[in-house]
Amino acid sequence: MTTKTISKVEGNVLVLERVFDAPKELVFSAFSHPEHLKQWWGPRGWILTVCNVDFRIDGIWHYCMKCVDENLGDFFGFESWGKGLYKEIIQDEKIAYIDYFSDADGNEADGMPSTYITLSFEENDGKTKLINRAVYASQEALKTVLDMGMEQGINETWDRLEEHLGSIK
Repeated sequence: MTTKTISKVEGNVLVLERVFDAPKELVFSAFSHPEHLKQWWGPRGWILTVCNVDFRIDGIWHYCMKCVDENLGDFFGFESWGKGLYKEIIQDEKIAYIDYFSDADGNEADGMPSTYITLSFEENDGKTKLINRAVYASQEALKTVLDMGMEQGINETWDRLEEHLGSIK
């Protein structure tokens, strides 16, 4: 059974929430270790071909998602590079980072919005509520990523996270 991700837009902020049937230490680990991220990050039909994680304040997470599903039409073979710059880490509680579209060298993509993301992990009875608070520079920047299908992408990504957590707990 798949849990629905709850999302709400508040001006230039997108808040996503979902409860995972796993302890917060495990959910936190899934976001902080490359061997976990490689198993679930990205929408269905996409894989991480690059996943370099320097998990510390001012450390960088640089990754490449590649579409490997021929059924996704024009996206097949497409690569999407991203870079995260960690700003705050509280073990098993919170990860805050700035998320950028980037190129293979880690240079930030011109004209694409960056996002300040705060992930909060709240455990209750062995389950973890993940709260993803994404702050954009403007409502227009948020609209740009929503129009790119980001909401569907995050739902599929979190479905994959849920499956991954189920396979390792």
